[in-house]
Amino acid sequence: MAEHDRPGHGEHGEHAPEEPEEAEAPWTEPDELRSGLRDPARAARSLAAMALSFEALALLLAIVPMRMILDDSTTATIAIVVLTVACVVLAGMSRRTWIWPAGAVLQVAVIACWALHWALGAAGVVFAVVWAYCWYVKVQLARPPKR
Repeated sequence: MAEHDRPGHGEHGEHAPEEPEEAEAPWTEPDELRSGLRDPARAARSLAAMALSFEALALLLAIVPMRMILDDSTTATIAIVVLTVACVVLAGMSRRTWIWPAGAVLQVAVIACWALHWALGAAGVVFAVVWAYCWYVKVQLARPPKR
């Protein structure tokens, strides 16, 4: 391709003026009231959504063993599907402020499945600890950093 055929070049080889690149903002000292993340609230929401998504996956994976172990697995299967849907809905609504207490209620509901089979209750305890840690991280991100 000849130079004069390229876009931005006239027939006499003059160049079209290019737009200058946008300069980055100059570096400033970090704000003492921030955690160091650009958006700490978003990081906490993402952590909550990921934890709930992993919980939904773990609950779905529990359906097959419950069907093999229990004589009548209908109640356990329905409970698992309802709790999985609740996890997915809460993960999708992680921008809401009430997600944190609602997630705690969900963990209590999963622990209550101990009545159906001890393994579901044990999984509920594990995910309750994970949820408590996520909530702790959210609270820590909202505080100013220690320097």
